[in-house]
Amino acid sequence: VQLQASGGGLVQPGGSLRLSCAASRGVLVTYTIGWFRQAPGKEREGISCSTTDGTTHYADSVKGRFTISKDNANNMVYLEMNNLKPEDTAVYYCGVKYGSMRYFVAGAYLYWGRGTLVTVSS
Repeated sequence: VQLQASGGGLVQPGGSLRLSCAASRGVLVTYTIGWFRQAPGKEREGISCSTTDGTTHYADSVKGRFTISKDNANNMVYLEMNNLKPEDTAVYYCGVKYGSMRYFVAGAYLYWGRGTLVTVSS
C-alpha cells in the first residue's frame, strides 16, 4: 500500500485549500481512508474519513468546512478545506484501515502517507 498526500501550503484565514492523497491501485475499494492532522505538540487527530461504501464522517472541528471525496477510478482522495482558521495549521496525513469502526483512532490505521503541511496565517 502506498499513499502520498500533497497540496499543503500557506493560506490566509478564511481561505481554501484542496489536499490530495494518491493511493496505490485497489486501496480505496479495500480500506477506509482517513485524513488526520497533527499540530506541533499535539496528538494526531482524525478529521475526516470515507469508508469503502462511500460513507463519510467528519470531526466536529471541521464539519461544514471540510469535504472529503474519492475518485476510485484514479485512486485519488481529496480533502476540500474552506474557511480555514489558524487552528487548522498542522501536518495533514492520509491513512487507511480495514473496516468502518474506530475511524478516528489513529492506532487503528495500518498505513500512512507522508504528510503535507498546511499553515493558516495572515
